[in-house]
Amino acid sequence: MLIRVRSKDGNFRFDLAPTADISELLAKILETAPDADPSTFTISNQPRGNEAKFSTLTGRSLQSLGLNHADLVFIGYQTKASTASSSSAQPTATVPDTATRPWDLVKEDAVDVHWRSQDGKIARKRDAKFCTHAANGMCDYCMPLEPYNALYHKEHAIKHLSFHAYLKQITPKSSASAVSSLPPLTPLSYKVKVPCPSGHPSWPAGICTSCQPSAITLQSQPFRMVDHLEIASTDVIDRFLQVWRSTGYQRFGWLIGRYEPYDKVPMGVKAVVEAIYEPPQEGELDGLTLGLPWEEEPRIRELSASASTPLTVVGYIFTDLTPTEEDASKNVYKRHPGSFYMSSLEAIFAATMQKTNPTPSKSSPTGQFSSRLVTAIVTANEEGQVDIAAYQVSEQACAMVEADMIEASVDPGIVRVKEEDRSQGTARYVPDVFFSYKNEYGLEVKKTAKPAFPVEYLMVNVTHGFPQNPLPVFQSARFAIENRPGLEDQRVENVLSNLARLDAPNIVDSRSAKPGEAHKRRELAAWLSDWHLVAFLETTQLFSPADIKLLMRVVTSPTLLEDLSQLDPLLATEGWNTLMTFTRESASSQAQPTSRDDDIPQDVLDQIAAAEAASGGNNGGGGSSSGIRICPHCTFENTHGGDCDVCGLPL
Repeated sequence: MLIRVRSKDGNFRFDLAPTADISELLAKILETAPDADPSTFTISNQPRGNEAKFSTLTGRSLQSLGLNHADLVFIGYQTKASTASSSSAQPTATVPDTATRPWDLVKEDAVDVHWRSQDGKIARKRDAKFCTHAANGMCDYCMPLEPYNALYHKEHAIKHLSFHAYLKQITPKSSASAVSSLPPLTPLSYKVKVPCPSGHPSWPAGICTSCQPSAITLQSQPFRMVDHLEIASTDVIDRFLQVWRSTGYQRFGWLIGRYEPYDKVPMGVKAVVEAIYEPPQEGELDGLTLGLPWEEEPRIRELSASASTPLTVVGYIFTDLTPTEEDASKNVYKRHPGSFYMSSLEAIFAATMQKTNPTPSKSSPTGQFSSRLVTAIVTANEEGQVDIAAYQVSEQACAMVEADMIEASVDPGIVRVKEEDRSQGTARYVPDVFFSYKNEYGLEVKKTAKPAFPVEYLMVNVTHGFPQNPLPVFQSARFAIENRPGLEDQRVENVLSNLARLDAPNIVDSRSAKPGEAHKRRELAAWLSDWHLVAFLETTQLFSPADIKLLMRVVTSPTLLEDLSQLDPLLATEGWNTLMTFTRESASSQAQPTSRDDDIPQDVLDQIAAAEAASGGNNGGGGSSSGIRICPHCTFENTHGGDCDVCGLPL
């Protein structure tokens, strides 16, 4: 077959067999570039980006790489002179072999593994009007559609392709799978390449077409990483809103959940939220102050991953609610088409968070692409009622924030483009930025985005909702929530009192259980199945790391309340026995009656006893030969019997 090659030396054509090794192609290219360094050769199916080194493709045939007759490939390399000069200034790095390619070592999420095993085609029933074939036949009117079919998405009002439908669309049809060919995705970067491949001094000392980023045209992202945000239970949101209802201050929380297939969109992905972890923060009436990075993140992620179905951080949520002056039961409708949906400051924050939480992907040469972190905003709808809006920001937004090109403005619906800065150490190159819109005549017009552009060009809409038949992982939401000082306090005493109320110390494993004890075990299991309780118990140091992981795995089992024997391994742990010991001691100390005289000093009690002995205990109270009666409670000397003149208690 014929392979067309384009390099900085010109255009060439080489006749090779489909089964020829990639090294044969490299040998023919070397004939056209005698001064090239063979170790620096790269190949790509695009003029810029998506490059892969020849050294990582050793042993691969042209056919296995997805190359067909008359395909055009782009070759890049460095000359031996430039390689020698750069190696003298920088330490050399070992070129990885085929087995250590980043995308081959990636461990993807379970939802990605699921969709990679499916073809994703949209099944259609027989068309009663146009299908004239037999029952087992198929025609253009009933054959399955590709998951990226534009007509299907328009008919069902689906604005964005799902991530895996987009992958199907851009993956060459000739390859068996995305893994058997070069990764089709390339993360966006608007930074100046340092050092420049041409060899001139790096920016800001110099710049050329090889190292400078291309002009940017802002456009709607055709795909989205998450198609739907599902809150597993309304209790999760109700508990989150309690701070705002009590104080009027805004609140922030990290969404703990998992990713699952979403059947409402072809090859869709949904984020299911099971709990909200609230980090330390300072709320205000019109905003909040949050510390980043949050110190508890490693612990929370590790604890979440130990659930029966591993959980992770799928996004974050914050409130933006302001009661109306006329009716405190309604809120100001501030996010609407005439105002903004997501402020420029929020969009930049979302881009920063998404950039720090990338999605592992075998379809990217770096092993990572984009992010599935969802932004959820609790705000007011048109009727003034509390509602949720969910968004992500585009890859362009993340790349612009990474390149330090944009900043928030006073107008929340406008994003400012920063000025170019040539200062050494803080150098910033800003390429031309454009966005297009329809003018009053319905014509598509391109306009420069400098100095500002609408924030909508960076947003990606995500639908949201609650399940019709809720099946939350956590059965309880009664334990106090973390980092709510003055409103809710997480204390060991509360845990011990609740365990005593549930008679937890007397609950044994299922083999030794007495008849009728199943009800107690079920109540205990339901109470323990609380995200905030498990996260708090880990901080008490009563449980070892292995025991706390077992606790999380047991309380998140979907069949726990039906099969209570799953509690047995937990009841046998050392951490649980230690907790039960404290529970018994706490219950026994509370059961002992307290005396009214406990607060009276011992020397006063001795004086009262001596006075009683001297008086002979007349009338059952303290006194003296002169008729003075000393109150045994407050030690006041009374001149009569009956009740004390000071404390009113009987003498």
